[in-house]
Amino acid sequence: MSAWTVTVRTGPSVQRERADTLEHALEVIERETRAAATTTRLGTIDVRFRRFAPSEQVATRAELRGPGRWRPAVRAGIDVRGDGEVEAWTGRVHREVVAPERGETPYDALRRALQSTSVEP
Repeated sequence: MSAWTVTVRTGPSVQRERADTLEHALEVIERETRAAATTTRLGTIDVRFRRFAPSEQVATRAELRGPGRWRPAVRAGIDVRGDGEVEAWTGRVHREVVAPERGETPYDALRRALQSTSVEP
């Protein structure tokens, strides 16, 4: 049984992939979101009383859950915004952005945040 689940959502499309290790799950997230970031460009959405700029929209979300299936200890991931920007986050109900440190990519920042929690089974 796989310890980690990666779910990638792009519009109505949902893909799930299982991984045995945290490192493999992070590789899947990076591969999928790098591909999405190079091709994603959304326009502004104008709804009756509010406008949503591309930077305020999530075009692709790659979510990592695990270890375990029923009560995963970790929920984290990468969002690709409508303008192609990439943002790492952690959390379940309330997502907190993981800010990259100097010289880090969002992928490195996510790795740092998850490896500091020592969640590998």
